Amino acid sequence: MKIEIWSDVMCPFCYIGKKNFEQALETLPFKDEVKVEWKSFQLDPTLEQSETKTTAEYFREKKGFPEEQAKQMTNQVIQMGKASGIDFNFEKALITNTFTAHKLLHLAKKHNKSNEMEEELFKAHFLDGKNVGDIDTLISLAVSLGIDAEKAKKSLQSEEFDYEINQDILEARNNGISGVPFFILNGKYSVSGAQPAEVLKNALTQTYEETVVPFKDNTQNNLSCDADGCSI
Repeated sequence: MKIEIWSDVMCPFCYIGKKNFEQALETLPFKDEVKVEWKSFQLDPTLEQSETKTTAEYFREKKGFPEEQAKQMTNQVIQMGKASGIDFNFEKALITNTFTAHKLLHLAKKHNKSNEMEEELFKAHFLDGKNVGDIDTLISLAVSLGIDAEKAKKSLQSEEFDYEINQDILEARNNGISGVPFFILNGKYSVSGAQPAEVLKNALTQTYEETVVPFKDNTQNNLSCDADGCSI
């Protein structure tokens, strides 16, 4: 069963959604049959590649929120994060353009490590206060997951994954996705936002029972023919 997840590195609800999804998946008997594909999304592509802002600066300059309102909002997210096992550190988090970070995610996908890289990027941004738009920082994350530093540097400094990233963003637009996280479950159902683990568990179970189990049942009798004859 395929689960597609649109996400952006600087989205705290995406991190919460990831943790809740993993918690839900761990309780399911068919968890080993689930394949997760992370998709790129940019909440603010207008940020300059070399630009960094604190969370307070970003809310004030880009969203027009006064400092007290911004602090109130981040405190609410901090409490939600704790419930999902995340210790958000918004005072250290640096807001920046995430396009290059998405390149690293697509590189990690080639190495079957996209889930691990998603986690490392979230931790770097929200916990460690690292600049996830900085190439040296991203290379170090690649190396930590066993990806060659020179290959990572080449991918990050080139347009190797630009098409894939833009296709993900276009696909999101075509699916009417305007916010993240956004989950598409085996091409049939969708779940929007950082839903509780129980909600995700129920959605995954329903999707599995409706889209996977019927096909399993149909193959049990194995009534088929091939070049060697028919089996009954």
